[in-house]
Amino acid sequence: MGTERVRESYEQHIKGFVIAGPSSGVGKTTAALSIMAALRKRGLTVQPFKCGPDFIDGGYHSQICGRACRNLDGWMLSADVNRDIFARASAGADICLVEGMMGLFDGAQGNSDKGSSAELAKWLDLPVILVVDASAMARSAAALVHGFDTFDLAIRIAGVIFNNVGGAAHYTFLKDALEASTHVKPLGYFPRDDRIHIPERYLGLVTAAENSMPDSILSAFAELAETNLDLDGLLDCARPVSSATSPTQAEHLSPPRRSIRIGVARDKAFCFYYEDNLDALRLAGAQLFEFSPLNDSSLPGVLDALYLGGGYPELHAQRLAENRNMLGAIRDAANAGLPIYAECGGLMYLAREIVTRDRTSFAMTAVLPLRVEMTDRLVNFGYNEVVFTSDCLFGPAGTKVRGHSFHCSKIIETDPIQHVYRTRNSMAGCEQAEGFSAHNVLASYIHLHFLSGPGIACAFLKNVERANIERFDPDGHFCPQQDRLLATKKH
Repeated sequence: MGTERVRESYEQHIKGFVIAGPSSGVGKTTAALSIMAALRKRGLTVQPFKCGPDFIDGGYHSQICGRACRNLDGWMLSADVNRDIFARASAGADICLVEGMMGLFDGAQGNSDKGSSAELAKWLDLPVILVVDASAMARSAAALVHGFDTFDLAIRIAGVIFNNVGGAAHYTFLKDALEASTHVKPLGYFPRDDRIHIPERYLGLVTAAENSMPDSILSAFAELAETNLDLDGLLDCARPVSSATSPTQAEHLSPPRRSIRIGVARDKAFCFYYEDNLDALRLAGAQLFEFSPLNDSSLPGVLDALYLGGGYPELHAQRLAENRNMLGAIRDAANAGLPIYAECGGLMYLAREIVTRDRTSFAMTAVLPLRVEMTDRLVNFGYNEVVFTSDCLFGPAGTKVRGHSFHCSKIIETDPIQHVYRTRNSMAGCEQAEGFSAHNVLASYIHLHFLSGPGIACAFLKNVERANIERFDPDGHFCPQQDRLLATKKH
C-alpha cells in the first residue's frame, strides 16, 4: 500500500489504536517504536501517547514521531481531561498510537479497571492490538489471547503481534492456533533483533535525552515492522477518533495581568516533564525559557519563576556540582525570593548535597536544608493523592491534586522545614507529610499533574505574580515593592 493510498484512506478521519500486552516486559515499547518508525517512513504523521506516568518511553516516541508524546492517565486525570488531551494532541495527525502500561487490565485496583490501559481504551473508544511474548509458547498463546478477548466485552482486541518468535515455522503454529480459536486478527511477529536494543538502568530505559537514536537504529525499527508485520492489516484495525475538545480548566480562569516568564531546566539531568503541564502553563499566560543546569553558567535573562523537573541528577552529580556559577545563580535567585517549583530530581538539586550509590557526596545548591542519598530500591513508589495543608504556590490549603512518585533516593537529613502537602500513596495506603516549602520555594518528590486539580497552572502563575510584587528581605520577611530584578541582575 503506497503513501498516496494510505493518505487517501486516512485523510477523512484521524484513526488510532492502543498497543497493549498481557503484562509488563512483553515488548510493547519495541512494537510501538517499530510501528511508529514504519508508518512515518510511509509518510504518515503519527501522534504518540503513553498510558500512565512514564516519562522515558515517551521520550523515544517523540524522537521517532517528531511530535511531543502525551501522557494519558486514568488515575490522575478524569475521562474528560484524557479525551481533551487526546483530541488536542491528535490534531493534524494521520494516525494516533497509544502505548499502554503494564498489563492491559492492570491499574490502581484489583476489582476494577480504574487507572488501566483498558479503561483508557474504553474512554477513547479505541481498539487494542495485543503484544504477546511467545518465546515459550505455541498453541497456549491462543488460549491467552482468547482469555483477554473475552475478559471484558467492552474492550475490542482487534489484532495480535507475537514477540520473541523463533522463526517463520513458530509463527505459523501461533497463527494457526489463533485463527482456529479466536476471531482476533494475527498481524505478524517480531524475532529477536539485537540491533534495536535500548539499554536499561534502575528506573527503566536510558532516556532519549542521553541515548539519541542514530538513523541506523531508526531504520532498523522501521525495517523490523515492515518485514514482519501486516501494516495494512494493522491500519485497517484502527478506528476513527473524536476531534471534539472541551474548554480546559485554565480557560475558565482569568490569566495574570501580564505574561509570566518561567525558566525550565531541561537537559540530560532534568528531562521528566508532562508535556501537558508545560502547555497548561503556556495556556494560563506563561512564556517558557529552557536552560541547562549542566551546561549554562547563568539563568536565561530576567525571570519570574523557575521550574526544575525530574530526571537523573545523581548520574550527573559531579558536573552539576562543578558548575558553580549555575549553583550560585539558583541560590541567589531563591534567596532573593524568586518563586521556584521543583519535583523529584529538581528537589535533589535544591538540596545541600547528593550522596551517590558509591557513597560519594556532591554539593548542590543548598536552597533547601536537605541531604539526599541514593537507594538500591524504589522509595514510596506509586500514585499519590495530595492535599495542600497550607497555602502554597499551587493554591490554597485544602486543594486536592494527584501525582506520581518514582525515585530511588531518600532524604537522610533535614533541618526544620515547613511541609505543605499531606500525601496518600494509592498502593500502600500510607499517609505522610510532604511538600517542602521555604520562602517562595516549593519542592516535592511527587510529579504533580497540573490538570488533575482545578486551575493549578493559573493559581501558580497568580502566586508567582504576587510574589514578584513582594520580595523577601534577608530575614525572611516580605519587603513590598523590592526590585524584582534582584534574582537575575548578577547574571
